[in-house]
Amino acid sequence: MKKILSRIFLLLLFSFVFFAAQSQQRFPKPEFESGYEQPTPTTPEPRSAGMEWADVFVLLAVLSMASWLAIKKRSRKGMIWLSLFTLIYFGFYREGCICSIGSIQNVALAFFDSGYKLSLTVLAFFLLPLIFALFFGRTFCAGACPLGAIQDLIVINPVSIPSWVRKTLDFFPYVYLGFAILFAATGTDFIICRYDPFVGIFRMNAPYIMILLGVAFLFLGMFFARPYCRVFCPYGVLLNWMSKFSKWHMTISPAECIKCKLCEPSCPFDAIEIPVNEKERTESSVRKNLKRFSFYLVLIPVWILAGGFALSKAHVFLSRANPTVYLAEILITHPELKTDTENLDIQTFLESGKSMQELVEEATLIRNKFRRGGWYLGGFLGLVLGIMIMNQFTMRKQEIYEPHKGNCFSCARCIDYCPVEKKK
Repeated sequence: MKKILSRIFLLLLFSFVFFAAQSQQRFPKPEFESGYEQPTPTTPEPRSAGMEWADVFVLLAVLSMASWLAIKKRSRKGMIWLSLFTLIYFGFYREGCICSIGSIQNVALAFFDSGYKLSLTVLAFFLLPLIFALFFGRTFCAGACPLGAIQDLIVINPVSIPSWVRKTLDFFPYVYLGFAILFAATGTDFIICRYDPFVGIFRMNAPYIMILLGVAFLFLGMFFARPYCRVFCPYGVLLNWMSKFSKWHMTISPAECIKCKLCEPSCPFDAIEIPVNEKERTESSVRKNLKRFSFYLVLIPVWILAGGFALSKAHVFLSRANPTVYLAEILITHPELKTDTENLDIQTFLESGKSMQELVEEATLIRNKFRRGGWYLGGFLGLVLGIMIMNQFTMRKQEIYEPHKGNCFSCARCIDYCPVEKKK
């Protein structure tokens, strides 16, 4: 593991030196003689290329430390201190930007729009946590994500929720991921960033409703641990996929599990897989589950087609979120608004030199993107839903207590509950 981490570090160190050497000074702010005062920005100022790469290396160092703490050191206390650093640096100092979670939108827009150029630093923030998850599990969630850190540190009295509720809530991150990609790919909005419940707390300047939303998430998180991570985080879907194939992953026991059950209530995220009682696996139950599994497997194409058809038909409604489409509809249905001097969007369009026909043609192209995107998104959600239902009837073999590779945040809480000593 040390060799792999060192190779990744040396590769990015070379990249940092290369791009830092080519970084240029930003243009100074313009000075006005008319008394105009520039508004205070609500997002962080752009950083030089060298400083952006410095953020990448901080992320790499934190990911490496989190992986070492979870797998080799097996230290919950160390993970807490690392989370505090992450919260201070990536949260309050960097104000939640650059963000690996929000980078999904940048990557999606770059993939579907050839005119959008994706910076290598944003790409690094997108890929690094996924690469680490593929090798070491979701150590990004454990100590490198400021959104996860601010929630993890306030867990006071977590409660376990019923299995059927958890499995129902597992579907929502896929919905959020799908719509975030659709809105980014069509150039409509970056909804992950717009509705981030904690970025307003990090920057201390968000609208009142967003501050209230962040406080509500934190209050809920005292009892339902990490609500944003478990119910909404779209990046968590990708981390879940990667972590399932991780070669090294945090384990509860440092040696052979003795099934003492002491760790069973330790995870506030219900991510510990409990041994299955083989006595309940009768021939009739296996045969019954196999029939249900086969039935829902056959239904998956139906779910895909139904989801694609439903969302493609909703493209008119969904496309109204795009400012160009919305402006075109407003001017078509209410042409008298062209004289509204207080509407900045309308006045900006009128002064742009574009004709009404050009605006309508542009809006039509965007609406067609939503129609095609609706088919893909609906089909994807139908596939996910079908697989989730089908998986309810799989007969798994579980002999020891161990973290679920996909859902485990690698927070190392359960480690302290295990009485087994590490073999020397």
